[in-house]
Amino acid sequence: MQLSIVICSYNRASYISDALDSLYTQTAGLNAFEAIIVDNNSTDNTAEVFSQWSAAHPNGSFTYITETNQGASFARNTGAAVAKGQWLCFMDDDAVATPNYVENILQHIETKPEAIGFGGRIIPKYIPDEPKWMSYYVSSLVGNFDYAPTACAFEHGKYPLESNMIVRKDVYDTIGGFNTALPGVVGTLRIGGEGKELFYKILALGHTIYYDPAICVHHVVEVKKLTSEYMYRVASGIGRGEQTRTKAISKGAYFKKIIEYLFKLGASVVLGLKYTFQGNPAKAWPVVQFRIDALKGLLG
Repeated sequence: MQLSIVICSYNRASYISDALDSLYTQTAGLNAFEAIIVDNNSTDNTAEVFSQWSAAHPNGSFTYITETNQGASFARNTGAAVAKGQWLCFMDDDAVATPNYVENILQHIETKPEAIGFGGRIIPKYIPDEPKWMSYYVSSLVGNFDYAPTACAFEHGKYPLESNMIVRKDVYDTIGGFNTALPGVVGTLRIGGEGKELFYKILALGHTIYYDPAICVHHVVEVKKLTSEYMYRVASGIGRGEQTRTKAISKGAYFKKIIEYLFKLGASVVLGLKYTFQGNPAKAWPVVQFRIDALKGLLG
């Protein structure tokens, strides 16, 4: 088995079938991969939905397991531990893979034998429509990710997002997988940055991380859930994760991150003014609020 796709799931009964359907109909065929769905304490009927879906789709390898320690890092590590593939692919439970998703992953592995880790494009699927206040600079909070128009190496400290990332399993195991001190969402608290730390560890080993836009998923975004409280949790979770990550390195690293966030806050004010003068005032404040909330998480 060359590829294992791990899906961490938490209360996404409404969307998990779409994610599974998109894998079941891959152009590469069902023998090209296995899928491991890790239920991370869902309180909805995710288990029932999977059971019904599995009964209707008997072919391929789709395994359902549970992880009671709350947080995506715990769930992803549990899925990786039982994976049989030489490569691990992480996809979200509310994502839909393009039909040639697996085929393009395997092609990337074949054409770049030196690759250790890589990631692809994530396109938000807004339900019902993209809000007027959404901008490129805020859309990263809802998973929008399009690093480059063609396949290339990541530069300047950039890295794939956790919802569409692939890493060689032996290297993943060597660096200890995801850091559970950066668990993702735990109740109403978010401590993010687990993917960033994982890839930074890979970079520290001297490897190159690649991006391939052909490896693409569509990520569901329910606009009604994009409240100020939700956006705060996401943005502050980024800052909270950076606090945990940089403090583990040194006080100096944490201080440098504070300076960086202050600079980004100033830049967001300038960008907000630009949107206003361009006749797009609805996009102005969310850009600034994002950086304020991230800074609060970093300092909190």
